[in-house]
Amino acid sequence: MTKYLFGVDVGGTTVKMGLFDKNGNVLEKWEIPTVTANKGERILPDIADSIKGKMEAEGIRADQVAGIGMGVPGPVDGQGVIYVTANLGWDHVFSIPEVMQSYIDIPVLAGNDANVAALGEMWKGGGQGYKNMVMVTLGTGVGGGIIVDGRVVSGATGAGGEIGHLHIDDQETEECGCHNLGCLEQYASATGVVRLARRRLERDDAPSVLREKNLSAKSVFDAVKFGDKVAIEIAEKFGEYLGKGLAIIASVVNPEVFVIGGGVSRAGEVLFEYIRPYYMQHAFSGCRQADFVLATLGNDAGIYGAAKLVIDSQNGKN
Repeated sequence: MTKYLFGVDVGGTTVKMGLFDKNGNVLEKWEIPTVTANKGERILPDIADSIKGKMEAEGIRADQVAGIGMGVPGPVDGQGVIYVTANLGWDHVFSIPEVMQSYIDIPVLAGNDANVAALGEMWKGGGQGYKNMVMVTLGTGVGGGIIVDGRVVSGATGAGGEIGHLHIDDQETEECGCHNLGCLEQYASATGVVRLARRRLERDDAPSVLREKNLSAKSVFDAVKFGDKVAIEIAEKFGEYLGKGLAIIASVVNPEVFVIGGGVSRAGEVLFEYIRPYYMQHAFSGCRQADFVLATLGNDAGIYGAAKLVIDSQNGKN
């Protein structure tokens, strides 16, 4: 009888791992380095070796493990096939479960890391109690995960939920990292907030505490909390872009809740003061009831969501 499962969150620098019991309680957490040299050839073998080492240390047999869930940066379809991921060096299409199971004889499930983190937040974090949610991760970029009726929307090639690349501004002249122009990520990410701040500060010489600080999303929202007028203008622009973007998403998937995470979310609920009015302005009337909450799992969302992949597969939901 299975008693355990593993959740794995593969990042560009570290791989976070969790050992869970069959009820989804985390028993132990640890990390290993992500070795991206030689096109990331060691990443999956290293993960398998680490899990086998943990099993040996804890006296866990393979037949006691329900499965290994994995979240990976890049488009991953519903069968665990990854199409491309520049951060890890993988440059070809392959099945993560098939390759992993050549290293360790345990069932493996895989999904996009943002989608998996969304599943974690719905299960054990800010999205508890909801079945239809959109997770928005405001970090260096803007990530997203969409859950409809309790299931992750991954799409045909695993690119479902890439909300950071919604086109939101026709006037943009600078390229996004995806090589398109005017993506939501260019305005609502941590780097996007800094971009908005620089553009505003260059426009005139209006006094602002931001002129005396190293610009960051944190410094902008700290200044907002102190009533800095220029910082408030920047926050308004951020809220306009993100509120409009979320309204577009809502018209497609009609979520009950938006769960906001990532580094920018550490500013707290002040974000909602700037996002919600523009969301309400642009949202279809049938979507305006959506709640806004902060993510609560932080860096653990990925391992929880990966574990939930396994639990759902046991319950016939995948």
